[in-house]
Amino acid sequence: MKNLTPILCLIATSTVAEPRFEDLSDRLPPHVYGGGWEHFVGGGIAVLDCNADSLPDIFVAGGGNPALLIRNDGAFQFTAIDVPELTGVTGAYPIDIDGDAVLDLFVLRVGANKILQGQGDCVFADTSERTGLPVDDNWSTAFTAWWESGATRPTLAIGNYVDRSNPDGPFEACDDNYILRPDETGYRAQKLTPGFCPLSILAANDARGRLTLRLSNDRHYYVSGGYEQMWDIAEARFLGPEDGWNNVSLWGMGIASRDLNADGRDEVMLTSMGDQLLQLAQEDGTYRAAPFTIGTYSQRPHVGDDGRPSTGWHAEFGDINNDSRADLFIAKGNVDQMPGMAMEDPNNLLMQNADGTFTETAATAGVATTERSRGAALVDFDGDGRQDLIVSNRRAPLELYRNVTAQTGGWINVDLRQDGANPFAIGAIIIVKTQETTQILQHVIGGGHAGGQMVGRHVGLGDATQALVTVSWPDGSESEHAVLAGQAVTLKKP
Repeated sequence: MKNLTPILCLIATSTVAEPRFEDLSDRLPPHVYGGGWEHFVGGGIAVLDCNADSLPDIFVAGGGNPALLIRNDGAFQFTAIDVPELTGVTGAYPIDIDGDAVLDLFVLRVGANKILQGQGDCVFADTSERTGLPVDDNWSTAFTAWWESGATRPTLAIGNYVDRSNPDGPFEACDDNYILRPDETGYRAQKLTPGFCPLSILAANDARGRLTLRLSNDRHYYVSGGYEQMWDIAEARFLGPEDGWNNVSLWGMGIASRDLNADGRDEVMLTSMGDQLLQLAQEDGTYRAAPFTIGTYSQRPHVGDDGRPSTGWHAEFGDINNDSRADLFIAKGNVDQMPGMAMEDPNNLLMQNADGTFTETAATAGVATTERSRGAALVDFDGDGRQDLIVSNRRAPLELYRNVTAQTGGWINVDLRQDGANPFAIGAIIIVKTQETTQILQHVIGGGHAGGQMVGRHVGLGDATQALVTVSWPDGSESEHAVLAGQAVTLKKP
């Protein structure tokens, strides 16, 4: 726990609130993530405001069923609305592909991926061909994106799972991954090999402070010879032992990244079958596994009598009780009928304590359901300053929970805008300081399991009534903004 001790001097400890959620799943339109073996994985959720009403809307993968767009009408009322019908969808991520400050959706599929361009008022059009998106028949399961210096459009990275055309598969038959770089005709594809069947990719600053692609790979299909991967974007190479990168092999499902001790380096949670690995960022730019006593490994079900190992999927850091400490939600569920893994596998809600350890609270909070959960999102759906929860399940309906935690701390919600080709300022760093705490958040696209969100960044403040927000913009310039607790603000680059 050595490198987490600085957090002790940064935390206000007087605000204590036990998490509680109210099940409002019946407020959602009917939807199930279904399909055969190609949809054992996936089931991602994308969250965005598609009609500029300051309420987060939802796009949900359907697998063998059509994907679903759900409009948030306020007061926890939701309506299914028309969107280009797509089946075979494994997940989706909000992104502004064309720089018009209207969010689009990059849709991952078993088959050709799609770009649904936002037209405003939650209307989307399939512009994949016009955008120049390469057409292929891969089984895509992971996505991330970033803006390179001077680029007018984002660079995209696509993670592909098993090569279904390989006659010797499916084991040891992982497909190639791709980096898609913008050019005058659209996008040109660059192979990123070897591929070890990634289920999550994230482009973010690593422990060295360099923009790096992290790929979390499923050893169930690469079987041997594979491992987690780190690709240095500027140097266009995989990291190895000479960089202090020690190979780790696991059943990688999802990635969650958050700076837990305000040292400017993100810790990284990797979900898996068997246990969930939290990697602690070190001063020398390397990572080490968190000690078992930190409480995040969650290797077996925490309720019920099924003692077999757990299977983790989407992971996401958030501040459930606004005490200024990042908590962690993990969606759990058997792949399908794997007999060696727990069948009754409850989701995790891990609340961070003042000493940097985590305590399991999902059962008492009311979110320890045991469906085959896949995607999820922590997001404030009603604007009351508390992060709510939505969960997608394989072969079971969506779940929706309103956060009704009492006596929560203060909060702010920070959205970013700038002129130019990257209007949502992807790649910015947000530093939030109060008299007692400092929190540092990277503003990135990717990670999770097959889904992510592009809404304001929620930050709990504990007992503080205001915060100083410093934004390090993608071009390296900085601006400072005083923000009162209880405000959702949009900060524009000067």
